[in-house]
Amino acid sequence: MDTFTLMRSFRRIVELGGLGKAADDLNLSAAGLSKQLRALEAHLGTVLLQRTTRRMSLTATGEAYYQRCCRLLDQLDELERSVHEESQQVSGKLRVNAPLSFALSTLAPVLAGFLREHPGVELDLVMEDRLVEAVGQGFDVSIRLAPALPDSSLIARQLASLRQVLCAAPAYLQQHGHPASLADVQSHAQLEYSLSQQAPASHSQDARVTVNNSLMLRELLIAGLGIGWLPSFLADAALADGRLLQVLPEQADTPRQVYAVYPTSRHLLPRVRAFVDYLAEHLPTAMGADHQP
Repeated sequence: MDTFTLMRSFRRIVELGGLGKAADDLNLSAAGLSKQLRALEAHLGTVLLQRTTRRMSLTATGEAYYQRCCRLLDQLDELERSVHEESQQVSGKLRVNAPLSFALSTLAPVLAGFLREHPGVELDLVMEDRLVEAVGQGFDVSIRLAPALPDSSLIARQLASLRQVLCAAPAYLQQHGHPASLADVQSHAQLEYSLSQQAPASHSQDARVTVNNSLMLRELLIAGLGIGWLPSFLADAALADGRLLQVLPEQADTPRQVYAVYPTSRHLLPRVRAFVDYLAEHLPTAMGADHQP
């Protein structure tokens, strides 16, 4: 039996004026409550209540203990109430890690909507394309883009999907011609994303340019420096307005998924749960109709 339980039982005995009434209030037998009282007195090494066949009264030590016991239990109850209330609120600091290009091009309006809906949340967003160890670096949620994620102790929730699009600027294709096959692409100037987690046959081992940021890769492709694969969330607008043309549209690279990765917990913080739910609801729309998970 823990000490706080014994203290609460002792308090009710004093407040209700006897073992019988306190036992009924606590849904215990009188014998069981009497056993708790004896255990508390044994733990303290003193007598708290003088008991006779007709009445029960506090000793001087019992009176002093009762007063302090009430103050301590009231403080404990207040602490538990405040912690419970805080745990139910979508508020506090939320640390998020996301790829730079994806955050700037797609995630920003979704984050703005979430923050407007939850004004008590303080966002700490770290943007970088390299993968980081989410738990070790203290992130609540990491956004990751990958064909699949390795097994781990983390929870990975799929939010949206995206295509990889092979494209080039009209001026480049006019000058160098349209490749007829993936094999033909190897003879063209190729631009690649250096942090890609895959190396399919359609990707060159001797690219003219490698960059570690997809936004820069898109701008170099638009500038007409070669052919390269872009994620659809970056390629779609440039394809729509003609700055880029899709090369070999019948050829598909390995599709990728957008994941929210966060630590396993039976008591997931409300701000983390609310954030991941918001992403799952709004991110596919922000990415376009063909990006449903």
